[in-house]
Amino acid sequence: MSLPPHLDGFTVLDFSSVGPASRCSRILADYGATVIKVSPPPRKGSVQIQPPYFAYSAHRGMKRVQIDLKAPDGKAAFLRLAAAADVVIESFRPGVMDRLGIGYEDVRRVNQRIVYCSTSGYGQNGPYSQWAGHDLNYLALGGYLACTGPRNDGGPPIPGATVADSAAGGMHAAIAILAALIRRNATSKGEYLDVSVAEGVLSLMSLHLDRYLATGEKPCPGYDILTGRYACYDTYQARDGKWLSVAAIEPAFWANLCKALGLEALIPHQTEDARQDEIRAALREAFARRDRDDWVRELAPRSTCVVPVYSVPDLVEDPQFLSRNVFVQAEHEEHGVFRQLGPVLAGTDRTRSTYPVRSGSVTDTDELLRAVGIGEQEMERMRSEEIVA
Repeated sequence: MSLPPHLDGFTVLDFSSVGPASRCSRILADYGATVIKVSPPPRKGSVQIQPPYFAYSAHRGMKRVQIDLKAPDGKAAFLRLAAAADVVIESFRPGVMDRLGIGYEDVRRVNQRIVYCSTSGYGQNGPYSQWAGHDLNYLALGGYLACTGPRNDGGPPIPGATVADSAAGGMHAAIAILAALIRRNATSKGEYLDVSVAEGVLSLMSLHLDRYLATGEKPCPGYDILTGRYACYDTYQARDGKWLSVAAIEPAFWANLCKALGLEALIPHQTEDARQDEIRAALREAFARRDRDDWVRELAPRSTCVVPVYSVPDLVEDPQFLSRNVFVQAEHEEHGVFRQLGPVLAGTDRTRSTYPVRSGSVTDTDELLRAVGIGEQEMERMRSEEIVA
């Protein structure tokens, strides 16, 4: 007999359309929570960003409710939903939810057990709390960019993934929510969570921050083994123009690599600063003799910490990922069948191969509001007044 999903029976009201909060609700949905996306009716919602149909896994498995929260009846309807929910997630500027009358204290009055998570760029207070921002801003403020190798023009790089949104924000929020739900089991009380994405970046940067705070040594690109100081931790181009990632930090792995490349003489000099240019040149010359995938077939099984640098088209056909069922099919009523990343975090369900996904115009408003006691006559009135859709 299979176990139910981890978060089966938990209901999440999510106000976000993009960004860290949507990353968080995606995680919670993949663990089995019932996630309800809350948005304004179309007439009221022109300001809200609408992501492409395929983004955030096409919101598979989620429900939608459209309510005008500026209307008194709309606010009252939302509070009925919140009274029966476990989690509220919002990502507006600090103070917006309070001004709407649906902030933490408003929700807590109808539901003492609510876990209310506000995600923002810089936190709910402090001199930067009202600043606008996006992923690149949070990585800049948190020191991530300054510790990453420069572009050709010498400036900080543009990362190839939204690290702040996904890890410093979305995973940060999900971890905090899960911890709060566990504590609620013991106390029967919910709590307010102030998730600052910039502070999540600090958590990702903890190795560098703790070193500087303890020793005064300033981290920067090429400062230590993890930021490119040594040739054993770098990328190298193969004969076919494709690239390899080498991360042979431990001496045993470094020795295995050097032996496989016929560079045994370099083994004792792995971390000698004066010889790094020489070692890099030797590795470049060696890797340039064969194509990338030839090197991977030979080196990866020999404990050398060598893997290919993949493009996205490369990785979606990789046998390792395919063997672990990380990609699934989505069946969209308008866009047809397409592949997408399935639930991949540990403990999520990987047994399904196909997920139905719906158009963004489809809502569950009637079903959800009826479930919290709003009658048909009241629903019709609110719909005619465009309070709900």
